[in-house]
Amino acid sequence: MSESRPTASSTARARVLLRTAAVAAATAALLGGTASAAPVRPAAPTAAQDAGRHQAPRSWPERLVDRSPDLVQPKALTVDRSIGARRAAQEVHLAQQLYTFWNTGRQKYLDAAISPQFRDNTLPPGRPQGPTGPALASRTFRGAVPDLTCELSDVLVTGDKITARLVFRGHFTGTFQGVQGTGRQVEFNAIDIQHVGTDRIVEDWHIEDNTALLAQLGVNG
Repeated sequence: MSESRPTASSTARARVLLRTAAVAAATAALLGGTASAAPVRPAAPTAAQDAGRHQAPRSWPERLVDRSPDLVQPKALTVDRSIGARRAAQEVHLAQQLYTFWNTGRQKYLDAAISPQFRDNTLPPGRPQGPTGPALASRTFRGAVPDLTCELSDVLVTGDKITARLVFRGHFTGTFQGVQGTGRQVEFNAIDIQHVGTDRIVEDWHIEDNTALLAQLGVNG
């Protein structure tokens, strides 16, 4: 008996049917949720992506602050949006420079913050007018309190004015008006209003809690 052999055309049809059946089975399995293919895992986040998830973009007005480690950072900040971001950032930066001067006594910060035509509108007796006034006051304070620091507790920027609430701290280890310090802790408050010109502070008004300061220094006012 002779064997019947498949023809070329029948073999091709069989292959097509097998492929069609395989595709249909795979499709049915996927739709039915019975496929056993390995799950696709998302790629692990990069270090930059992971860090970004934990660092939300800074909002107004925090993004105006210069985060340089050498500058004092305001504890609280309120800024009038109507003056625009560029002007607002300029005024915040001037405040940081000025009070970094009071925090460190370093002249370069004072020079960067105030105009050569700067005027003190509440000039204390014996203090020279102009930029030399704050420089002399800083040296006098530090002669009495060498570790003097200036905390920038509050900053309010409105138009061309900066209002600041300050807390000065340190230890009376130097001399003041002939009195030798014994290491007593000193802490007193001040309020400043700074008027900003085109690029620097041109004048100010200020008030310090001199009663508390002199009492802590043991000096009669």
